[in-house]
Amino acid sequence: QEEKKQLTLKVEELERKLESTSAQNIEFLQVIAKREESIHQCQLRLEEKSRECSSLARQLEMAIEDAKRQVEQARERAVSRERAAQSKMLDLETQLSRNKTELNQLHRNKEDAERRYESRLQDLRDRLEQSESTNRSMQNYVQFLKSSYDNVF
Repeated sequence: QEEKKQLTLKVEELERKLESTSAQNIEFLQVIAKREESIHQCQLRLEEKSRECSSLARQLEMAIEDAKRQVEQARERAVSRERAAQSKMLDLETQLSRNKTELNQLHRNKEDAERRYESRLQDLRDRLEQSESTNRSMQNYVQFLKSSYDNVF
């Protein structure tokens, strides 16, 4: 009977331990459930953040491509303006050279015309002087003839 009592005590002790262990298991299961829920929530947030990051990465890539396109277009416009300016400058330099050549020719023509004018003017002065001299001589001769005629009659 002592043995039976011992066994009963042992069984009761084991039942208490079993109850305690069962209670602990329930607590552990609750903790695990809470942690699994927390992990699940974290996983959902992670997936949301991943989608957000992917979206932002696509937007960034599109913005970079757009910026590259704009830079390339601006560069092409600048190159085009540079070429147009170079062409215009070359045209203006050519026109300036032609104008200088034409101006020099006009100066030479003017100087030639002035020399011819001066020469012709001098020639006309000489002829006028010759004509006036001839005129004076003729007037003197006419005067002489008048005097002579008056003296004769």
